[in-house]
Amino acid sequence: MKKKMFLMLILSGILLVMAACGSDKSASGDDAVTLKWYMIGTPQKDHDKVMKEVNKYTQEKLGFGVDMTQIDWGDYGSRMQTMINSGENFDIAYTAAGEFATYSQKGAFMDISKYLDKEGKKMKAELNDELWKGVTMDGKVYGVPSNKEIGEQQVYVFNKNLVDKYKMDVSKVNSLADLGPLLKVIKENEPSITPIGGNKDFKPVTPFDYLIDSAVPLPFAVNEYDDTGKIVNFYDQPETKQILKDLHTFYQDGYVSKDIATSTDPWSYEKENWFVRIEKYQPYAESIWNKQTNGQYEVVTQPIMKTPVIKNSSVTGAIQAVSVTSKHPKEAVEFLNLLNTDPYLRNLVDKGIEGTHYKELDDGRIEDLPARVENYTMPTYALGNHFILKLYEDEPADKWVKFEEFNAESKPSPGLGFYFDSKNVRTEIAAITNVCNEFGPALLTGTVDPDTYMPKFKKKLNDAGMKTVMEEMQKQYDAFKKENQS
Repeated sequence: MKKKMFLMLILSGILLVMAACGSDKSASGDDAVTLKWYMIGTPQKDHDKVMKEVNKYTQEKLGFGVDMTQIDWGDYGSRMQTMINSGENFDIAYTAAGEFATYSQKGAFMDISKYLDKEGKKMKAELNDELWKGVTMDGKVYGVPSNKEIGEQQVYVFNKNLVDKYKMDVSKVNSLADLGPLLKVIKENEPSITPIGGNKDFKPVTPFDYLIDSAVPLPFAVNEYDDTGKIVNFYDQPETKQILKDLHTFYQDGYVSKDIATSTDPWSYEKENWFVRIEKYQPYAESIWNKQTNGQYEVVTQPIMKTPVIKNSSVTGAIQAVSVTSKHPKEAVEFLNLLNTDPYLRNLVDKGIEGTHYKELDDGRIEDLPARVENYTMPTYALGNHFILKLYEDEPADKWVKFEEFNAESKPSPGLGFYFDSKNVRTEIAAITNVCNEFGPALLTGTVDPDTYMPKFKKKLNDAGMKTVMEEMQKQYDAFKKENQS
């Protein structure tokens, strides 16, 4: 009996030791980990095939796996809102611009600062410093931005066939008003061409950085080139008023379509029915637009503002954020670090499997195979560091050098890194948004005379609580400037 009791005690001791070992293992995070990653984009047929290779690599390099789920473009925003509001456990998610700011302020994304000096050390060093400013709020870093062009530079894009035909010198176009003589020539001689291509989303370029992300700009802005420390109603500034007057003159002269304020026409490059349009630029953008014309014509560009400007909207176009519900934040940052610094992994996730989805040519460039076009087309812009992507056979050898030069030329807006917390004025912001949606498109497309329309607009803005919001925003902006003064 004593012998049996002794054996039972020994067995119990062994079980307790095993249980303790298992408990320690779980607490240290050494259990099998598979990160849950949500990405925007149409789900791809070869997703599982590629992710199998991704997991082989991450297991080898990091010791854990990754499960990526793609959510289609039109559904991503609502699905992400549902997941965040319900408190769903996940590790990483794509986000951008206004949604990134809103979710970060609401506490949906994790501050990853404490991981950036170890788990994220390499990507912290490799990604542009200005990008990190754009994802930092109150000293907390809420995501990993895509390393690409950091400045925003808008350009006039002209149909080169027509420029050459009428021997135009577009390099002399330095303002909206300078377009006038060129537009007149097109209107008088090309009946099938609309001089300015644009729809209800058309916005003339102003020297202001809009401080709240919105489809129709809300009035709150700072001057991009003059750090006055003051927030202004950009609609009511002399520069904007002159631009809107010039645009209204163009509307009256028939240089834009009569229904521009309500039109949803995308003005595809495939149709040679426009002379000039406004686009955001990046190095070698002309090559991209030339491809879209299907060889019918080429384009030529002229910068509207000479210096690219770094602002929140230009550095938060694509971000990978770690969820506050993540049980594996350390591993999530380790994975994002590898994704943004390891050329093999970055190209695998983006381009697919070499030999299956693309082939590498003798000079190191790549060419897509049918399987990539048909089964694995990913949103390149959203997946991380662009500077370690392989070049295609028709891309210039100095592409990434030009991107580096473009970034070096870019200058930060005074508003870079400032995110307005609207919790005290949400009612007023909602009312002002409604007013801007009512008046903005007509003003910004030149459809109405700003001299008669602007007073009505300003009165409605004031009635909606413009002064209250401006005071609250200026107070926060003053604190931001004080905290970040060099």
